[in-house]
Amino acid sequence: MPIVFPFKNSYAQLPAHFYAIEQPTPVKEPQLIRFNKALATELGIEFEQASDDELAQLFAGNQLPDNAKPLAMAYAGHQFGHLNPQLGDGRAILLGDLETATGGLRDIQLKGAGMTAFSRGGDGRSPLGPALREYIMCEAMAALGVPTTRALAVVSSGEKVVRERLEPGAIFTRVAASHIRVGTFQYFALKKDAEAIQTLANHVLARHYPDIDQNSPDCYLELLESICKRQAELIAKWMSIGFIHGVMNTDNMTVSGETIDYGPCAFMDTYRAKTVYSYIDRQGRYAYQNQPAIGQWNLARLAETLLSFIPDRGELGEEGNPAARATRVLQQYSQWFQKAWQQNMNYKLGLSTVEEGDDALIDDLLTLLEQAQIDFTQFFRDIISLVPPTTNPNGLLATNNSPQLSEWIARWQQLLKNREQDLAAAVNLMKAVNPVIIPRNHRVAEAIKAAEDGDFTHFERLLSALEKPFEERPEFSDLEKPPQPNEEISNTFCGT
Repeated sequence: MPIVFPFKNSYAQLPAHFYAIEQPTPVKEPQLIRFNKALATELGIEFEQASDDELAQLFAGNQLPDNAKPLAMAYAGHQFGHLNPQLGDGRAILLGDLETATGGLRDIQLKGAGMTAFSRGGDGRSPLGPALREYIMCEAMAALGVPTTRALAVVSSGEKVVRERLEPGAIFTRVAASHIRVGTFQYFALKKDAEAIQTLANHVLARHYPDIDQNSPDCYLELLESICKRQAELIAKWMSIGFIHGVMNTDNMTVSGETIDYGPCAFMDTYRAKTVYSYIDRQGRYAYQNQPAIGQWNLARLAETLLSFIPDRGELGEEGNPAARATRVLQQYSQWFQKAWQQNMNYKLGLSTVEEGDDALIDDLLTLLEQAQIDFTQFFRDIISLVPPTTNPNGLLATNNSPQLSEWIARWQQLLKNREQDLAAAVNLMKAVNPVIIPRNHRVAEAIKAAEDGDFTHFERLLSALEKPFEERPEFSDLEKPPQPNEEISNTFCGT
């Protein structure tokens, strides 16, 4: 085959009960929809001699690289707060992991590749819509500077998938630093398999946190701390761009600190702290405002699996027992989140530093945005026009008649003049962190609907626009705008 993956297959070298050996189930008529050549090159994949048909056969799972070791990973997880002791890859197959030219391993996984030992009665397939949504979201988040899994390819299967209706099927190829989740640790903890937990933790240390000394008695506490910090910073980044994951179960939280599993996710349009997009989140557990606390709750579940490997520091009294030591790390999570959140939000306002009282500035602004029902993304981009000495409002600010918001803007302008000596640099900072364009829910839905009818031009155009989210490009101006009332989409679906 003229496609070569430099697989290392390190996960396949772990004990056999970490996974089930699986082969993708072939599909009838795979057709290549999109192949991410730039990412493939970055990963060291040799594909130059491959035709579209050969790529389609490979990314459908019909043909596999000679050195692939396909497997479905085992894991458990709390789903909407309820523990499921065995989940696992029910419709995903890991082909292998490879080492990139810049170092570090990356997993290559087929999503929608057929039934596995963990399918739990499901068909192991993916509809086209969720596959395209995940491709769009992965690449948009990467362009926005958010740690994320990536999209390598998507192919149509030539078969129908039964959900609430008959839908065209697809297979999505996902790239991740790893697919190891909080739920992976939970799986072995529930089986009381301490040896497996330690083996998994050592694998994670070597793969994702090589700076931690595995010979240190506190290496597993340091691992917990590092994972907590990465997750705090990740969720703060989500929040700063209005992203709502939609299904923050413990099996959807990676220990690498990447965003994973773009199911019923969406970017918020009008700012509302309680916004929920997921159709299945009837109680609002994973609403925008709840994401930081849910992240901490998930990490507490991870801490529980590691307690027996955290040494008791008896000389510290009760504060030295493993539970107390882990609790202190979990308490630090809130501080890490708040620090990252405040810095991200200050940058959005052109403030290069964080000072006392800045949290009140942000809190007041968000209250006003919600009261005035203002678009989150557009506000932060439009406010750049109000940086002194250029104070001619444009966009939505030109028509805003909220006196309270006007008072807040005057307060912010004065603060900016007092604290930032170089206002041109402040403008550049704001332009670098406030996107012009995001994958708005109605535009993603538009692209999916057209693709289901055989027209992929909307999908391709949206991806092109999202490649440079911080640049103003007139040819994509229609994709920047918030939805009209009749275009708003309040429910998204995961596709399982």
